Amino acid sequence: MPRALPALGLIAFALAAAAPALAEDFEPVTEEDRFLQLIEGRELRLALFGIGLRVLPDGQITGQALGTPVTGQWSWKGGYFCRELQWGARPIPANCQLVEARGEEAMRFTVDRGAGQSAEFRLR
Repeated sequence: MPRALPALGLIAFALAAAAPALAEDFEPVTEEDRFLQLIEGRELRLALFGIGLRVLPDGQITGQALGTPVTGQWSWKGGYFCRELQWGARPIPANCQLVEARGEEAMRFTVDRGAGQSAEFRLR
């Protein structure tokens, strides 16, 4: 058993070292056509917060977060996903976001044209 602790430390180091490589798997999505191709017929899911959203080609957003309906509109401007949302009765101000994709399995949205916080969604 005494050797288990160094082995766990080595595993933790390996996972930490691999984390930046995983982040690099995300590639910017700068064209609206590519964005639409990725989201067509799919849902953006963020299970931790019970978020499930559909971004529709007609500019609408529908879904829910924490059991509360989400609605909104979106457009593509200058290589960014720009959206305005309503979460229940609470408005969420307009924001343009950097979009990145990891294959066809996940998308990351970073607010303020890539300068702010990010959220990673699974594509289902």
